[in-house]
Amino acid sequence: MKANHWVIATFILILWCPILKLDGQDKNSNYGKAPNEILPYDRFTKAYKYFFVEPQLFYGAGREIPPPTNLKEVRIGFLGPLEGSMIVSLGTQMLQGATLAIEEANKKGGYRGIPFKLMIHNDVGLWGAAANEIVKMDDEKVWAWLGSIDDIVSHVAIRATLKLEIPMVCPGDPDPTFTETAIPWVIRVISDDRQSSYGLVNQIYKKDGHSRVAVIRANNRYGRVGIKIFSETATRVGHPMVIEERFNDGETDFKTQLERILATSPDAILIWGNAKESGLILQQMRAMGLEQPIYGSDRMVSPEFLKIAGNLADGIMTTCQYNPNSDNPKLKAFQTNYFKRFGLEPDVFAAHAYDGMNMIIESINKVGLNRVLIRDVLTDLKTFQGYQGVTGKKVFDQSWNNIADIWIAKVRHGKFEFTPAPPMDPKNKVNSKTENY
Repeated sequence: MKANHWVIATFILILWCPILKLDGQDKNSNYGKAPNEILPYDRFTKAYKYFFVEPQLFYGAGREIPPPTNLKEVRIGFLGPLEGSMIVSLGTQMLQGATLAIEEANKKGGYRGIPFKLMIHNDVGLWGAAANEIVKMDDEKVWAWLGSIDDIVSHVAIRATLKLEIPMVCPGDPDPTFTETAIPWVIRVISDDRQSSYGLVNQIYKKDGHSRVAVIRANNRYGRVGIKIFSETATRVGHPMVIEERFNDGETDFKTQLERILATSPDAILIWGNAKESGLILQQMRAMGLEQPIYGSDRMVSPEFLKIAGNLADGIMTTCQYNPNSDNPKLKAFQTNYFKRFGLEPDVFAAHAYDGMNMIIESINKVGLNRVLIRDVLTDLKTFQGYQGVTGKKVFDQSWNNIADIWIAKVRHGKFEFTPAPPMDPKNKVNSKTENY
């Protein structure tokens, strides 16, 4: 009889786990906070199957492994573009945000008197190279790791982290597909390009009333994957892009692409790329007489873009994954300490790396030195759902992707000003013809 009761209780617990895991979320919202009006075929039929409606659980062994003894340091891995990459400046900021979190934790006593140590690894954006760095981290016996920014690097790295069973927190890769890999060792703390695209579509087409939008984007995975959701969403609200031009990293002459754009007579232009190329494109657009309103991807929110664009930047609008001008006391303290430590203002990657590293440290302090248990805490949405970091409140969906609200960033008098990006559908609820998408 007791055995039967145990079986029934276990069965109920298994059924109830997905509900517990979603605690703190709006269970009626569409996957990825997709507005109802852009759900594929939603007006015609309900899909046969919906994905990402419950978290991917980990049923493997490892929770019983006791912590090691006589440790002199608690190692946490870091992977970011620090050398040989077009985005070294972003990787450096990410490293500095993680470093500050480690240093502050050690001032508070580390882990039970044992200092944390950051094991730093460089990614160079080469396919496959990131896996080798994760193997090195495993040899170094890290308990978890944080990174990266480049889409290709991150996608390869999570395959290695799955095989080696190392918890991973991503503070920088905005690829919407990153957490759609059914890997139960990965959590992302920065909002993705899906949220940015919804914000841009709403701003460009609904609020500003444009209908003919031309796109010029980076000819890499960041540009290709980043613009995909924007393109699909724009089409579903009735305004497909009139043209999509591409440019390479490091390119400085965009005359050919801009002439093609000019020939389409767009009423607005969207630039999707890194800060340097975006600033140069803006300069050349205005020199060619393209006076249309300009929108951009989140990497425009950068001192480098403002420096290159100069006065031409005023009026430019883009998105950002947090509000650096917020009155959040945690953010103000972080910004002060970061500037004092590194001599510059923290960017979006520094801020999210700081939050992500603090979540790793908090998980270790809660459950001890066991990779599976650390993973359990990081992916336990009851613990970190609504986590208040320097970047604001974290809201995780069923794939452990942060879907917190993003911001519209507009340049006024040479500075970015930030306002909340309103949803396309204010209610953002699943309608009567669809389940979670």
